Amino acid sequence: MAQAWRCSGLRWSAGGPVLHWVGGRNSALTWGKRVAFGVAEGGVRTCVGARGHACPARAAVSGRSTGARCEECARLDRAHSVAADTLADDPRPYRVYLAWFGPGMVKVGITAYERGSARLWEQGAVCFSWLGTGPLMAARRTEELLRAALSVPDRIPYGDKRAVRSALPVSATKRAAEIAELHARAVALGGWPESLERAAYEPVDHVEVFGLAGLPTAVGEVSELVAGGSVGGRLVAAAGPDLHLETAGGGVVVLDTRLMTGWDLVPADGTEITVPMREFKETPGVQDGLF
Repeated sequence: MAQAWRCSGLRWSAGGPVLHWVGGRNSALTWGKRVAFGVAEGGVRTCVGARGHACPARAAVSGRSTGARCEECARLDRAHSVAADTLADDPRPYRVYLAWFGPGMVKVGITAYERGSARLWEQGAVCFSWLGTGPLMAARRTEELLRAALSVPDRIPYGDKRAVRSALPVSATKRAAEIAELHARAVALGGWPESLERAAYEPVDHVEVFGLAGLPTAVGEVSELVAGGSVGGRLVAAAGPDLHLETAGGGVVVLDTRLMTGWDLVPADGTEITVPMREFKETPGVQDGLF
């Protein structure tokens, strides 16, 4: 029986995307690399636990869940979360940013200063610019100011991001045009917290980092993994948690790697996908690891 592996998620660094596995191994992903795996026969997807601790009930979770956590572990994971506003006393400095994902898709957000650009890579931001740096609550108030005064959201659905990646403007200047305008409007607003140090407009573009230049339009996306199913393809791009895989039929399919967690995964051959998919209606030796 082939050795089974458990994925602990896709992480980004300056070197690119890396799939991490329970036990400490990892698989660096590069353009053109074959990505192929199967889901163990008879397997059940189980909760991944919370904050580094295993789920005491080893509860079964839905194959469509991107969080792969049962209700109790999801609650524990959000405890002491910046996103849930439960870390008001965090002493670390935070940055406020404007991120662009495609035409009409700009969001405002915050991230710990020490994380650098990691949060932007994780979200699949095509380009971004910092707005300022300061204490957590000052950063949070600035975020709320922009949401209220400029109607800038703090979330963009992943489905919307995926739909436009193959049709982005060719020019980096055009890609940054919306955040350039919003940055200028934001710094002109009154009411900024005094403890937040404003940042000059300096756009950062991720098209090359994500491999999006000339990206073929995806024909669909994996909707869930199932026991006995398989995924395979040649990696042509990656953004956020998504891998864009060229399959045997020549079409590109998007795999959200968050769907991989909680399953026992085994090696597989080929470039075919035999798990449920959602088709897009409009074209927009000793094994060291699983790959």
